[in-house]
Amino acid sequence: MRIIHKRNKFRRKTYKLKPEFGHIDPKQIHALISERKRAEEELWQSNQTLTALIQASPLAIVSFDHDGIVKTWNKAAERIFGWDESEAIGYPIPIFMEEKDDEFYNILGLMLQGRALTDVELRRRRKDGSFIDISLSITLLYDSKGDINGGMGIFTDITERKQAEEMIKYMAYHDSLTQLPNRNLFNERLKQALANAERNEANVAVLFIDLDRFKVINDSLGHAFGDLLLKSVSHRLQGCLREYDTIARQGGDEFTVILYDCSQESAKIVAERMISELAYPFVLNNHEVTISPSIGISLYPIDGTNPDTLIRNADRAMYQAKDQGKNNYQFYEKDMEAQYTKRLKLENDLRKALARKEFVLYYQPQVDIRNHEVIGVEALIRWNHPETGFISPAEFIPLAEETGLIVPIGEWVLYTACLQNKAWQDAGFNPMRMSVNLSARQFRQADIDVLVARVLKETGLDPQYLDLEITENMSMFDVDMTTEILQKLKRLGVSISIDDFGTGYSSLNYLKRFPIDSLKIDQSFVHDIHSDTDDAAIVKAILAMAHSLDLKVVAEGVETERQLSFLKEQRCDQAQGYYFNRPLSAEHLESMLMKQGAEV
Repeated sequence: MRIIHKRNKFRRKTYKLKPEFGHIDPKQIHALISERKRAEEELWQSNQTLTALIQASPLAIVSFDHDGIVKTWNKAAERIFGWDESEAIGYPIPIFMEEKDDEFYNILGLMLQGRALTDVELRRRRKDGSFIDISLSITLLYDSKGDINGGMGIFTDITERKQAEEMIKYMAYHDSLTQLPNRNLFNERLKQALANAERNEANVAVLFIDLDRFKVINDSLGHAFGDLLLKSVSHRLQGCLREYDTIARQGGDEFTVILYDCSQESAKIVAERMISELAYPFVLNNHEVTISPSIGISLYPIDGTNPDTLIRNADRAMYQAKDQGKNNYQFYEKDMEAQYTKRLKLENDLRKALARKEFVLYYQPQVDIRNHEVIGVEALIRWNHPETGFISPAEFIPLAEETGLIVPIGEWVLYTACLQNKAWQDAGFNPMRMSVNLSARQFRQADIDVLVARVLKETGLDPQYLDLEITENMSMFDVDMTTEILQKLKRLGVSISIDDFGTGYSSLNYLKRFPIDSLKIDQSFVHDIHSDTDDAAIVKAILAMAHSLDLKVVAEGVETERQLSFLKEQRCDQAQGYYFNRPLSAEHLESMLMKQGAEV
């Protein structure tokens, strides 16, 4: 068989370079290939370096295309947002994926308009569902044609900074102790409330609340206890309000309230509710205390149309409530302005009275009820005002207590009374006991015993001729503290009396613990002792109890023969009152003693 070979139809074809390209040396071709490889290697190295830098960056760096699909996602992004790289790349940016999230689409829209973003602050959700605050800056990315094809975002976790800012803002508008709005936030809310009330023709009530006797409690039991009491009071007051009303702490023991869309009758109901709620005792740190509020009320628009006026008028009304005996509320009235101005002037004059030596002491005799012999006197302060003459202690003593002036005034009384008693003894009068009232603030001073010892030393008065009086209510604030203070005073050699006895809530067990010498029956029980069976029974019980404890009893406010006869029958020890003598100046008391043959 014959095999026939056929020519392959595919002939080898020789390609020739066109003349315009000239001749290329193979070495040049090799060099070009090497250069390309070197460029590719450098590009690869650059990409590796960039990738390493992105991964090592403490900032979350994320790149994405124009549809929001993630292209790169570094370790910091994993750390901040919780999704790892595999969960992020190729997916829509998970930190922007909410059911309804217009922020992301707004950002994409700005990007498509060619606008980069710098320091945009957002709140985003992490993988675990928690929220973080971030700061976002986006740089636009372009393709080879110069069209925007995505962006690269740098995210910074600013959660701690935002929390600090929120805390600073909160502290700027809230009271750190009670967490109630403070004066700044209260004023802003009141402005808003008045603007709404004007549009809607509604009423707004402003309440100004001051706690009666809080300063005494604070001085007696300490500032830590006072803080606990303020927090407890704020909780009770909040419970008296609607959810949308506002209560704020103005400072100290003062609170203010905004009652939205509130009539005069509604404001009255709220004030009465507050008084009722605070009437229940507070039991804090094993101490039981009671406190009451004085409340002033102003109404928009009849009492003012701006925050300053309404707050000021509510404040005026609050002082009127105090003047009316405390533990009550008063609505603002126009004539209160004059009363407040008078009170302010009185306070200013009171601050100057001690330096100007305007105070004087009067002395009311205390007598032995059997023979009417004067055995002591009670020092009573009077204010001889240079313009208005003598001002009643009932008018300026409460003001002195509120302002704290009672402390230096009380020290002056103690010193002056002791000095006068020593002067009488040096003049030849029979020695007698000088009774001096201690205010609550004086009594709770840490060094009250040191003060008394110093006064006795400076005046030269024998301690047995000084009797210190504290009220029954004062003694019951903190029995342990009262006992400790009384023991310190008793060691000085002075005698101690409980004043206004019967008006408080003393326990017989407590009285047994106190190192006291006598009880003074409050004059309110003595006044109707011959006609009121209850008063008579109370006086009899006090006398029986006191004598069983080997205590002397002094009856205050004795004005009639019938009162005196009853007290004699019940074996009362001593008495004082108008029946014997009104309070006398030092000169008139000396004259009286000489007439009665008291002079040796």
